[in-house]
Amino acid sequence: MKVILLTNVKGQGQEGDVVDVSPGYGRNYLLPRKLAVEATEAAMKELQDKKKEEQRLAAAEKRAAEELASKLETHRVAITTQAGEGGRLFGAVTTKHIADALEQQGFNVDKRKIQLSEHIKSLGTHKVQIKLHPEVTATVNVDVQEG
Repeated sequence: MKVILLTNVKGQGQEGDVVDVSPGYGRNYLLPRKLAVEATEAAMKELQDKKKEEQRLAAAEKRAAEELASKLETHRVAITTQAGEGGRLFGAVTTKHIADALEQQGFNVDKRKIQLSEHIKSLGTHKVQIKLHPEVTATVNVDVQEG
């Protein structure tokens, strides 16, 4: 019996997979629990349409991330903070500070997407990576100034 899995089923496959199962397992376990549907021609066509739509949405999301990355790379983010002797900051510039500064410039970037190996603790210009999409990363110059 061929079925299309609606959710991940341990030992059978992932959501959207077409698998061959024994008729009893399909009728008595998968179908009543709505873990799968029978692989009819209509269900197969619906699955193909759904996969095409997901691919289209993923491509649009990647294009939007690439556009945002190109805009971000031309911008400088200025953050003013208090500093002591030798340019050492009182505290540190964190991903939240950078996200807030970007939001003031009109860019909506989640602070969890900003990648800092450690917080910025000195004045000057620092390069910061922002992972906008699994395949798209932007580099932003963050200028920390005494204020």
